[in-house]
Amino acid sequence: MSINRRTFFKAMGATAVALSVGKPVFASDASVNESEFYGILYDITKCVGCHGCEYDCADAHGFTEFDIPKDPPFRQTDEKHRTVVNEYETSKGKLPRKTQCMHCNQPACDAACLTQAMHKTAEGPVIWREDKCMGCRYCMISCPFDIPKFEYNSTNPEIVKCDMCAELLKEGEIPACAYNCPEEALLYGKRSDLIREARRRIHDNPDTYVDHIYGEHEAGGTSWLYLSPVPFNEVGFNTKIQTTSYPGLTKGFISSIAPVDILLPAVLLGIYEATKSTSKTEEEL
Repeated sequence: MSINRRTFFKAMGATAVALSVGKPVFASDASVNESEFYGILYDITKCVGCHGCEYDCADAHGFTEFDIPKDPPFRQTDEKHRTVVNEYETSKGKLPRKTQCMHCNQPACDAACLTQAMHKTAEGPVIWREDKCMGCRYCMISCPFDIPKFEYNSTNPEIVKCDMCAELLKEGEIPACAYNCPEEALLYGKRSDLIREARRRIHDNPDTYVDHIYGEHEAGGTSWLYLSPVPFNEVGFNTKIQTTSYPGLTKGFISSIAPVDILLPAVLLGIYEATKSTSKTEEEL
């Protein structure tokens, strides 16, 4: 198969320009005001573990054959479950906890993706774009929360994870899980407003909550925020997640290595883009 040289060198040139001005390679636009990201505050003290959010998520994303067994065992998100609710034995008895993509302010999956198939939108959701994905699965390796999943059993595999119902947001709706939560354990809004509300709850009810908002600073900040009545490690959170964004770790490294090494991803991207363009041309013929 021949390579479209114009497309190849266009991709190479764009990357070279990005390197010359010091912009992180393939990173999202850093000009977005992080305080205006939208997100969801999950209050564990209000959650009754009804699993309604799981059913609403499945319905919103077209999973028609979806069922949760009674007294389900510990579960993780996978290609058919974008969110799961597990129950934990804690110092205050059994407590539920919802798990899904955290939608980091500066996602490691986005930074690791050579083709920007993983993309942090201006509104807050981190989405996967099928038309840009080359199947490298670096997003799965880079995620500190182990969220993106690959459809290994599919003939047309996709990367699956919570997208915060990005399509609903475009229509002026809110994420399905937050829309129908019967106990209002899920609150959707601007991230800055959610942090203020979380701090208010902690201040007004110091005996109810641990004085910490998980997601305010973890991994550089996330669009999903959590309040808990017990230390977060008791409900399965990784409390060793760093507060600096993971893409930020590479800044010093990138500036210290040879340009030829930095350009290697651009070479791969150029080959991928050129090959994709050539394939489309052949299909049209």
